Amino acid sequence: MDQTSLEMDPTHPEMDPMTNRRASSASEDEPWCDLSKKAKLYLVVGLGVLVVLGIVVGVVVGVLMGRRAPATWKGAGTTPHFREIILGRCYSYTQVRRPELSDKNCEEIVKAFMDAVLSKDPCGSTEQDYLPLIKLTNQTMPCNKTLFWSKSGELAHDYSRVQPKFLTLEDTLLGYMVDGLKWCGDAVSSEVNYASCPSRRKDCVNTTYSVFWDTVSKHLAENACGVVQVVLNGSISNSFDKNSTFGRVEVHNLNPNKVSTLQAWVMHDLADSSNTCSRSTINDLELILRKRNIRFTCQKNYRPIRLLQCVKNPEHSSCRSVL
Repeated sequence: MDQTSLEMDPTHPEMDPMTNRRASSASEDEPWCDLSKKAKLYLVVGLGVLVVLGIVVGVVVGVLMGRRAPATWKGAGTTPHFREIILGRCYSYTQVRRPELSDKNCEEIVKAFMDAVLSKDPCGSTEQDYLPLIKLTNQTMPCNKTLFWSKSGELAHDYSRVQPKFLTLEDTLLGYMVDGLKWCGDAVSSEVNYASCPSRRKDCVNTTYSVFWDTVSKHLAENACGVVQVVLNGSISNSFDKNSTFGRVEVHNLNPNKVSTLQAWVMHDLADSSNTCSRSTINDLELILRKRNIRFTCQKNYRPIRLLQCVKNPEHSSCRSVL
């Protein structure tokens, strides 16, 4: 049958009865159909992925746009590597300096510290924020060996280094961990603020930093017993400052049922020969203690500490009689 006859015969198996045209064989059409379906599938899936990505990006951008940046304060920011430093100091203190505290869990202690700081307003800290931390770091203070200081930290720490049975706040676990460091968080961030932290004088009173020191100072005073000591600076006019941590917090939290006497060691610069024990500010301290039924004594230039001053300045004329 020629081509013309084939096209005129609608009953021929290769003719489409609806169009009177030759039908393509299945072996020719099916691969193209399969490819078309895959292409459509890939297209649909690709569009779906793009839609999902668009939604995710939109949500993330929305969240970031809705967040405010951490506040800018007038004080220095958190000490770099703060967490790593306090963790290392915790291990050093509990495993080397005071092995009797080796059962303390430093990871838990550091976590409790960070929980007290992170994601919180650095101008809204409270004593309650630090209580779990204090509970984890509690240590027994030996009677007659608590050493307070006010405006005389260097001398007090020099003395406690050569007389390690005496403990300043910085010689306790918590004080040792953060001595000389700065820290704060921010209400909108789960990280510490390395850029700036509130200043107690310029920004707000209840800073994360100041509330910590007030809280641990109160705890130290409450746990002191027997005869306690304070090193005061006799070469300034307000040797006892009612606004200092010692004047605001520590002296008022000594327990009269546990503390019998407070001894004030009033230390002067080597060139200063004044008698500070008779000054009005020292009398103010004595009056506070008398009302709380705690005995008070005052000694000018306590000799063991005076010797430490002279070790640093052995040629000074006032050291001849001491040495």
